[in-house]
Amino acid sequence: MSDIDALAGVTKGQVLPLQRDVEAISIPFGKTETLAEDSEVTVMQAKGSTVSVGLEGRMYLIEGSELDALGLEPLPRPTLPEDASEEEIEAFVWDQLRTCFDPEIPVNIVELGLVYGCRIERLITGERLVTIRMTLTAPGCGMGDVIAADARNKILGAPQISKVHTEIVFDPPWSREMMSDEAKLELGMF
Repeated sequence: MSDIDALAGVTKGQVLPLQRDVEAISIPFGKTETLAEDSEVTVMQAKGSTVSVGLEGRMYLIEGSELDALGLEPLPRPTLPEDASEEEIEAFVWDQLRTCFDPEIPVNIVELGLVYGCRIERLITGERLVTIRMTLTAPGCGMGDVIAADARNKILGAPQISKVHTEIVFDPPWSREMMSDEAKLELGMF
């Protein structure tokens, strides 16, 4: 079952009590906070392998591996076998980026055209560093830290990757032409 299939039963506006304390990424600040057990959260969006929820006028992003806190089946953390090839590692990184969504837009950041590049380097220590060069839909968009934290958390699921650096750039500036046809169709921009 894919991540999207696993989240298919979660609907926007659904109110769920937290079954336990859970770590969540605050929106738009990108900082990790603990949401308390028995708090009631409202589902804002369920896309990729995360659920955006509202609590007391604020939004948070809950990772798929933590969905049991919402009373849902948790998704396994993405990972790779120890002997994965360089090509498999790069494919893993891109696959994880395709599970990252702006909490307010129902299209992943790759299809939106926000990811300008991804570089994987092997450091002198033998560790791998992933550098993601990306932009936002507008320079004033406050979701950069949230999207970067989400991408970092997902990519670090592979034991072959030790560090993830996300570089937010605004040159070239993002435009609708950077979106895939799939994204344009999803957002009704054809």
